Amino acid sequence: MSKTTIATKPIDGQKPGTSGLRQQTAVFMQPGYLENFVQSLFDVIDPAGKTLTLGGDGRYFNTEAIGTILRMAAANGVARVVVGQGGILSTPAASAVIRTRKTDGGIILSASHNPGGKDGDFGIKYNIPAGGPAPEAITSAIHERTTTISEYHILEEAAPDIAALGEATLGDMVVEVIDPVEIYAELMQSLFDFGAIRELFASGFTMRFDAMHAVTGPYATKIIEGLLGAPEGTVMNAVPLPDFGGGHPDPNPTYARPLMDLMMSDDAPDFGAASDGDGDRNMIVGRGAYVTPSDSLAVLAANAHLAPGYADGLAGVARSMPTSRAADRVALKLGIGAHETPTGWKFFGTLLDAGLATLCGEESAGTGSNHVREKDGLWAVLLWLNILAVRKQPVAEILKEHWAEFGRDYYSRHDYEGVDKPAAEALMADLRAGLAGLTGRKVAGLTVREADDFAYTDPVDGSQAKSQGIRVFFEEDARAVFRLSGTGTVGATLRLYVEQFEADPAQHHRDPQEALAAVISAADELAGIAARTGRPAPDVIT
Repeated sequence: MSKTTIATKPIDGQKPGTSGLRQQTAVFMQPGYLENFVQSLFDVIDPAGKTLTLGGDGRYFNTEAIGTILRMAAANGVARVVVGQGGILSTPAASAVIRTRKTDGGIILSASHNPGGKDGDFGIKYNIPAGGPAPEAITSAIHERTTTISEYHILEEAAPDIAALGEATLGDMVVEVIDPVEIYAELMQSLFDFGAIRELFASGFTMRFDAMHAVTGPYATKIIEGLLGAPEGTVMNAVPLPDFGGGHPDPNPTYARPLMDLMMSDDAPDFGAASDGDGDRNMIVGRGAYVTPSDSLAVLAANAHLAPGYADGLAGVARSMPTSRAADRVALKLGIGAHETPTGWKFFGTLLDAGLATLCGEESAGTGSNHVREKDGLWAVLLWLNILAVRKQPVAEILKEHWAEFGRDYYSRHDYEGVDKPAAEALMADLRAGLAGLTGRKVAGLTVREADDFAYTDPVDGSQAKSQGIRVFFEEDARAVFRLSGTGTVGATLRLYVEQFEADPAQHHRDPQEALAAVISAADELAGIAARTGRPAPDVIT
């Protein structure tokens, strides 16, 4: 073994966001960029003698990055690396492997729902031994180390081939290549009634799952078409590609348009779903019925007991602050805890570990449970299938009955992407500065009840997070939330979240954008979005 120490200098901008470090692929491919961050990570976690999980979503540069990380792991004294075959692991599967194999954490390579390819994005994050994203104390320490790093360690020896299952050595380190689907599929079978879902498909039930040429393709093919007996072709775009087939692997009505068009057509199957680049997000849609992520979390919470893994009920439900309050209404009726956290899956980890929550969800199409410590796109699809198999009702009917019982939270997210960053930051700063004067203000026919800058104190470990987004509550049981996204790599993404509660079932049929028109107008008037961003309309509406 020939270990080499390479002199280096700090590189600006290596601060992890809500889900690791993300940059354009070309930035990650610059000499020393990946190496600096990985060495900083190793310097913080002290990996000598430990076992790590490693894998990514297969996007461009994944294979090369895996090779570099393996060589650096060996040079830093790692004892064993459990890596997905071909360097592939979906994010929830990586969490499952960490927890099942009890490894000392893991490194996941993904930019999630961001575009891939040479001109797309790349990302890296560290997950702790519990299987979830590293808490801020660790990510902050990694960032701090990137500002002082002076050298990194790497083996001169080439990394072993990871295309075939089995073990190989790299210096003194063992590289174990595993089937990326096996552990995950076994976990899903322990949670859901596969027999009932098989009977559902055998009865003639039809479905389309759009894997968007991303990492979930092999998982969905194995589970849905293989173990559950759905017809071949149920999984669309099943082959993962480094550039996701030129598409944007974000499962929403804008980027999964072919699936949406199919589901709204006369030839629609009974059920449709999609997942994203690394498999942690989902979109749910029935024949003629799109289910918002916020409504999906609420419906899953109300019906989770129908699946064997949740038959004993839920300890609680947690949602990110921008997510609608629909899940809170379910929790209240069930008599369980309802938790509101900042955006970022890592904030759910302590609640899950402490047994305070069982289901978690974010409006950005991430839903999950205590089975792993990541959001899990395919898990959400399987829970929906289990519910459909038991209730034997179409999605639209389940939604209608849910709203009749709990009321409907009309909800939408408006994304203004690639906005001039100083302009977006100034917009948020001015909103914050004017919060104290908003109470009682009448705007677009609504009256502001209160407004704040969301801050969070973790009920388990006492950690705090401030300035997590501006909330404006209206007397008319409506809400607008403003925040800047931490997942983009170009400019800034301004996100506006609007919601309005409607108790009357006779009013549950309206188009969400129509029902939310007053809240949208009020939000634009309060923040001056169109004037200050130069955007007359959002780039994406979900």
